[in-house]
Amino acid sequence: MGLNDDLDRFREVGEKRREDLADFIQYGDLGKSLPDRVRVPIKIVNLPEFAYDRRDAGGVGQGDADLGDPVGQPQPGDGDEDGEPGEESDEHEYYEMDPEEFAQELDEELGLDLEPKGKEVVEEKEGDYTDLTRSGPDSTLDFDRLFKEGLKRKLAMDVDEEFLHELLRVEGVGPDEAFEWARERRVPVSYAWLADAHENVPEAERERWESVDELEEHVQYEPAARRIRREGLRHIPFRRDDERYRYPEVIEERETNVVVVNIRDVSGSMRQAKRELVERTFTPLDWYLQGKYDNAEFVYVAHDAEAWEVDRDEFFGIRSGGGTRISSAYELVAEILAERYPWHQWNRYVFAAGDSENSSNDTRENVIPLMESIDANLHAYVETQPSGNAINATHAEEVDDALADANDVAVAYVTGKEDVVDAIYEILSTEDES
Repeated sequence: MGLNDDLDRFREVGEKRREDLADFIQYGDLGKSLPDRVRVPIKIVNLPEFAYDRRDAGGVGQGDADLGDPVGQPQPGDGDEDGEPGEESDEHEYYEMDPEEFAQELDEELGLDLEPKGKEVVEEKEGDYTDLTRSGPDSTLDFDRLFKEGLKRKLAMDVDEEFLHELLRVEGVGPDEAFEWARERRVPVSYAWLADAHENVPEAERERWESVDELEEHVQYEPAARRIRREGLRHIPFRRDDERYRYPEVIEERETNVVVVNIRDVSGSMRQAKRELVERTFTPLDWYLQGKYDNAEFVYVAHDAEAWEVDRDEFFGIRSGGGTRISSAYELVAEILAERYPWHQWNRYVFAAGDSENSSNDTRENVIPLMESIDANLHAYVETQPSGNAINATHAEEVDDALADANDVAVAYVTGKEDVVDAIYEILSTEDES
């Protein structure tokens, strides 16, 4: 085994030491990943190398030069088994996976078996020019097919006329006997042609051959294919019915589309710890659904007392000093979905998160009716309250109570990083049941 083999083996061991997916979601640095590329840390495995033992004063090959100044005894941490561990973190490399692999592994981690549900959009696209029609521009005429059809007709219709003329010169053979002979041998000749040919045979020549056997000893019937190979083709009997024109095959591509709407409270009460819990919950959900569906699009809505659409980078970092009216977000989401993502074409997921603090009566009077009116595969609300429920943090509880019997609504509570995976399971298992 060479050095390269050793390196490959140790890298393989390193991949196996990849951070547990649940731990990564709850405690890992999600910011190292991209929307379409998940980077999970793995600890670097130290490769074997030669090391100089500073505690050994002698050794072969030391030479006879004077000893230099002593460098002192090894210090704790310099290979001393009794030394205390250092405070610096381990170095990491990263195992990269796409959202599809992430979704598969998360299913295994959570014990789920979710498959994309809902609408399948059929999109028609032009394929190769393999289909045929009876009309079209001359440039698309399928000449190969035209030639083949004419050639088949030529082979089916062409007969050895010289032999048939001689057949009618056999004693006792007239149109009836010649036609019967042709039928037995599947020679494509009509009775009318034989009758006309027989009339043109002079009386003196109608007994040239005593029998058909004598004729066949001197003259062989030559099939059309053999004669064409010998003489070539002078003409091919084309017909208008043989013409076919190529046009592109229409291919139906079925795509399962999904739009994921993420709503986040950015009011003054949403401080850093709450914002981090929102990001830690929503980011894996985005990866998961992107991996499950063929075509995934994401919409990000921020709100305080008013709501506005933002891009992904703004969504997790923005904050405001205003009050809170959660219904403003659902009003905007209803408009966006109606205009850009019709329910008959798109699977819809509407995920919202915040600290459950809302203006008086807004949840009961506005938010819940809006959630009921917005068609979606799943509505979810994630309450992020690191210190537990505040006195006025009642939104999640009100939604949970009002829509407890709905099979397309999930409510999850996150008080710390350790709750994130459970919250994700709560949301995705509700989708599985629905």
